[in-house]
Amino acid sequence: MLLKNKTIIFLGNARFDGNIKSTSFFIAQNLAKHNKVFFIDYPFTLKDCFTTSFDTKELKLRRRKFSLFSDGRLRTKIKNLEIIVTPPVLPINFMPEGTIFRRLLNFNQEIIARRVKKVLRAEKVSEFIYVNAFNFHYPDIAERINPSLSVYQCVDPMIVPYDMKHGIYSEKQLVAKSDLVICTSKALYLEKSTQNSNTFFIPNGTDLNPKGIGNVTFDRHDKLKSIPRPVIGYLGTIERRINFELITEVIMLNPDKSFVFAGPVSEGFVPEELYKLQNVRFLGTISHQDVEQMISSFDVAIIPFKKDDVSKTIFPIKLFEYLSAGKPVVATDFNEDLKDYTEDCVAYCRTATNFSYALNDMLQKDSEAEKQRRRQLAQKNTWEVRASQFAEILNSHLK
Repeated sequence: MLLKNKTIIFLGNARFDGNIKSTSFFIAQNLAKHNKVFFIDYPFTLKDCFTTSFDTKELKLRRRKFSLFSDGRLRTKIKNLEIIVTPPVLPINFMPEGTIFRRLLNFNQEIIARRVKKVLRAEKVSEFIYVNAFNFHYPDIAERINPSLSVYQCVDPMIVPYDMKHGIYSEKQLVAKSDLVICTSKALYLEKSTQNSNTFFIPNGTDLNPKGIGNVTFDRHDKLKSIPRPVIGYLGTIERRINFELITEVIMLNPDKSFVFAGPVSEGFVPEELYKLQNVRFLGTISHQDVEQMISSFDVAIIPFKKDDVSKTIFPIKLFEYLSAGKPVVATDFNEDLKDYTEDCVAYCRTATNFSYALNDMLQKDSEAEKQRRRQLAQKNTWEVRASQFAEILNSHLK
């Protein structure tokens, strides 16, 4: 890794202790091996503070750090990685776009910037790198803290109405004003490179250790012990990007297999027909520490996403998590670019018939040699590798 002994500030797009770990936090953790990294926690709003119970772990951890007299710093188990908790900001996303909204946004951004500058003064840091990690809700922080290099990390398409309301305008600002833009898919790279010529592509990776998984034997996860094998498993949020029409047909073609969906279910997307099928189970949210055991309990892992303009920008983290565990993977052909990174270890299918054939073929041909080959592929795509690529780009532009 070429980048060493620098100070790097990340503005997160998620809370550092959430059940789902973000791309930016994985990168931050790995950069902290050779640099001092401060990760700004996704700011709580005043509304969050009033609607969240004071007894929750999240608020107990942050409550004292909300004070204007605090520096907001929380230490982590990683020596050079600290969290910065900001004071609560105003809840303004409900407002229409316009002058009043932007003025209140400036007020919120000043709250965040002052907390960051307080930490930088305490550390006596004058030169640092700032990374806005897909938090387009606060597009102007860089102007207030004056980094040596400002970076926008774009990890997903913008599809949620909450994000799109003000985010479409704010993200355009952010992309144009940043020194660098780093995207996690080729489709996003092609889109953002028309707005900023210093745009780069670094795909997602995995934090599961392929070497470690290969040497550890997991018991079947408790939620799967009563479910007949073979188990065909999906891990992740169950929402709009899943091709429910295709996967329902696949499930009906394979009544001898159990299909499990492990993750939170977004309301209004899962067809009622799917709930009625006898060989389908929805397991609910899986904690991050249970991910390895859950994936290891699958016989085949699947990614049945729709093929559309949104999905072609997705480079799913779960892909290399599956491969780290040595699992056979069957996916739809939602993003053609994935083939460049998966050699011939993943089956990409266009129809339910193809998908069904691939499941049976994977089950029949799976072997210890194939498992090892998948783990070796995952080793080339860890978050450590991605952070090294990230660091090389930062370092070259600092020079």
